[in-house]
Amino acid sequence: MTTWLALDIGEKRIGLAVGNDEVRLARPLRVLTRKSKEQDFAAIARAVAEVGAQGLVVGLPLNMDGSEGAQAKRVRKYAERLRRRLGLPLVYQDERLSSFVADQILATRARKKDRRVANDAIAAAAILQEFLEGTKFSLGREGTAPDNSG
Repeated sequence: MTTWLALDIGEKRIGLAVGNDEVRLARPLRVLTRKSKEQDFAAIARAVAEVGAQGLVVGLPLNMDGSEGAQAKRVRKYAERLRRRLGLPLVYQDERLSSFVADQILATRARKKDRRVANDAIAAAAILQEFLEGTKFSLGREGTAPDNSG
């Protein structure tokens, strides 16, 4: 069984979610407000330790046609630095519809600010859920994971 920590990396916040490939059920964990890379990476490392994550799933913001734009390139660069820092396997997951799913889940919330912040963690859970439902493997000894971004 592999426990995964999912990240929905935005300009101001990072949504976190956790799940494993045995139960195949993702749940929102929390939202981090971005500060410096060092502070972000330290907070993510604490979350990894807290949940016992053995791998990272990072939402990749592809364009609707499946191509990578500037934001996807920024996310890849950030995630690669994080992977090197934490030494964990990392897989990218297409996140094109994750915010839409999160918005639908939160449509009944009264305050717009609450929806926006909670949306990031729920979007991370939607990214992870899609990954878990499409994954038929656990990490092997070599600790590699496929790129599910497209």
